Amino acid sequence: MKTIIVIGGSKGIGKALISSLLSSYDNIVNISRTEPAISGGNITHYSCDILTDDLPDIESADGLVYCPGSINLKPINRLSIEDFQDDFNLNVIGAVKAIQKYLPALKKGNNPSIVLFSTVAAKLGMPFHASVAASKSAVEGLTKSLGAELAPTVRVNAIAPTVTNTELASKLLRNDSMIEKMNERHPLKKILQPEEVADMAKFLLSDKASSLSGQIFEMDCGIVSFKL
Repeated sequence: MKTIIVIGGSKGIGKALISSLLSSYDNIVNISRTEPAISGGNITHYSCDILTDDLPDIESADGLVYCPGSINLKPINRLSIEDFQDDFNLNVIGAVKAIQKYLPALKKGNNPSIVLFSTVAAKLGMPFHASVAASKSAVEGLTKSLGAELAPTVRVNAIAPTVTNTELASKLLRNDSMIEKMNERHPLKKILQPEEVADMAKFLLSDKASSLSGQIFEMDCGIVSFKL
């Protein structure tokens, strides 16, 4: 019986991931503030705020995915120190808290894997991304450091998506014109759908990715990789 813990599986990529995992895993544990609108007998939900609440005890797990993130886009002179602290707490400290809590359970698992999330803004300089890029760059450093520290027992990888069509990115995709312009910015003339990112996370959790650790996978639709 395989158990996957998803932190923040009620919306966006996390919800898409849970939907994708339903057919492949015996037990999916979702930890988030709200329950996902997904039916399935193998989902256990715990209502929890990752930053303020105690996390539930789980005896054994084969995978951990930390999905919470932020898109706090402001000019540097409008970003407060609290903005930087809030983004860092959600993106980095929350992930560290989850990993520290569930590492003993993961070490009991079968080919256990941790999946974190970065952003293309950690590689590609973008105006107004100072806070989120700083915190997600820390996630990338955490991924590589823990990948080395936990080898060969636990694999650790991160996905760095470009703009993904989720509620979190709704301000960037408010209308058809904005969506078209965002598509045009990418060499592949598209942005990501949450299901695409979820499929990558599912792959990294699986035994098919047993040789991968400490890697940052840029799902960028070409915006970082190509100059056309």
